[in-house]
Amino acid sequence: MKPFQFKQFQINQDRCAMKVGTDGVLLGAWASVDDNPESILDIGAGTGLIALMMAQRSMADTIDALEIDDDAYEQCVSNFEASDWGDRLFCYHAGLDEFVEEWEDPYDLIVSNPPFYSEEVSSGDLSRDKARQNQSLPFNELLEGVSKLMAPKGSFATIIPFKEEVRFIEYAAFFKLYPKRITRVKGNLNSEVKRSLLEFGFVEVEIKTNVLTIEITRHEYTDAYVALTKDFYLKM
Repeated sequence: MKPFQFKQFQINQDRCAMKVGTDGVLLGAWASVDDNPESILDIGAGTGLIALMMAQRSMADTIDALEIDDDAYEQCVSNFEASDWGDRLFCYHAGLDEFVEEWEDPYDLIVSNPPFYSEEVSSGDLSRDKARQNQSLPFNELLEGVSKLMAPKGSFATIIPFKEEVRFIEYAAFFKLYPKRITRVKGNLNSEVKRSLLEFGFVEVEIKTNVLTIEITRHEYTDAYVALTKDFYLKM
């Protein structure tokens, strides 16, 4: 399998269950770095894509990643080392629960593209199924971990299925995490909203919401999607 080539880095993904996809690129491009975070954590890093995008977009000294799967962890480390930002990127081979217990320094920004097929799904590929099913990282466990690892003025950005949005926001409120920004994503003008990009903080504020449409017609992308992803995709 050929590496996935972005403008400033490449991703080897032959050992990862979850390949480079639109969701990860969307989140990596959308998560706000306007507050100049000094420390960033990517929970469930997979190939390391989102952490690498954060390294390209921010000046953060510390960009940590967390990955429990053996093969994905090793691939993530090698993708970090092959990039221009290897000195700022570090991947921990651990689950979220054990990391929370041992970690003391809060993060200014936490990002996660979590597994989200809550129903049992079988593709015949065990590691892919595990990466996609939220039994391996239920939303409430993710949110509890974020609430313990995030700095008081920090932000948490994630992407989930639109149908899970209300439930996810209700879970988040239980951990005193409140939505700041919501972008709902649809494939084209005629399709239904499929994904929700969500950004949370510890303070209740007026929520900024909008809709992002990816394509006008097949492979003809909207200006908004191009503006969001052009620093990464080669052909944008």
